Amino acid sequence: MKKSLLAFVFSPFLLYAQEVPKLTDEMAAKLLEKPLHCINQEYPNKTAHIINNAGEVTLTPKDLHPSFYGCFDWHSSVHGHWMLVRLLKTKPNLANAKDIEKILDNSLNKENLQAEADYFTKYQLTTTFERTYGWAWLLKLDEELTTWNHPKAKIWHENLKPLTDKILQSWKAYLPKQTYPNRTGVHPNTAFGLAFAIDWAKANHDVKFENQLKEKAKYFYGKDQKTPAYLEPDGSDFFSPSLEIADLMRRVLPQKEFVLWLNNFYEKRSLENIEKIPIVSDLSDYQTVHLVGLSFSKAWCMKGISKALPDGHPLKKDFKKTADVFLANGLPMLFQGNYGGDHWLASFAVYSLED
Repeated sequence: MKKSLLAFVFSPFLLYAQEVPKLTDEMAAKLLEKPLHCINQEYPNKTAHIINNAGEVTLTPKDLHPSFYGCFDWHSSVHGHWMLVRLLKTKPNLANAKDIEKILDNSLNKENLQAEADYFTKYQLTTTFERTYGWAWLLKLDEELTTWNHPKAKIWHENLKPLTDKILQSWKAYLPKQTYPNRTGVHPNTAFGLAFAIDWAKANHDVKFENQLKEKAKYFYGKDQKTPAYLEPDGSDFFSPSLEIADLMRRVLPQKEFVLWLNNFYEKRSLENIEKIPIVSDLSDYQTVHLVGLSFSKAWCMKGISKALPDGHPLKKDFKKTADVFLANGLPMLFQGNYGGDHWLASFAVYSLED
């Protein structure tokens, strides 16, 4: 009976096992339930604040971050807000559009966002706060607002500017000093951060920053060969380290150079391994559930790589087809877990469902 009940409840999502997953209005409305529930939920909360003295012990998440205090941690709140903006922007017929606007008006108001920017100078030891995963999602949020010709978006973008400027200042100071990349499958992954930063730089015509990011990417990964992706994943990965690198390099290299680089990057056993569906043994475990996100991030990387490849390349169709398999695998699990996944997975799903 339990099995048949799950099949009934999740039948719209299980259907995608045979069909290409699409970000329909129905799907968007279902996914929106996740960030709308957690944006203003302060607890449980995992702060990344370093307590410098006794006076800071009693500070609550909302005291520290009046805009991005919900959704368990700062970065999840930021990409939850990105998701709200993205769907409001691309799905004009959302039934709860006005409710979403009110939430964004509150979170993205001038006073709150100035306090978010001030955090980086008000407290000690904040130079590494959310570096670079949270930084990347903040720039993705700003990019979404920058490229949206809507009166509300212009206001939110202007309000966000002090925080965006602070993140950019920190990133531009850090980039020349970053000697080695982080090749992890979780938050500090360097390739993911560089990719999103390049997207922001292009959208905002910051040519100097874009070139600096690309040069750093080539320095880190340009000579990579025979990547050991046959060892992926680690037990709590939500990124494929190898696919994040490849998804970055398709932004950095001209197509012919990218093809040559990619052909040397993956061996057969690594390609076979990264196309395997992650085994998620416990959806209620806050670390193990990361592996659901791995299906989504693999999907968006494979889609991007596929588009960058020329017709006739063996991975072009293969990656596109495999991306759909990962989406079909991840979507049902997104709705079966607990707050460990609810506070962040929907935004990963939305980004992976984009064309």
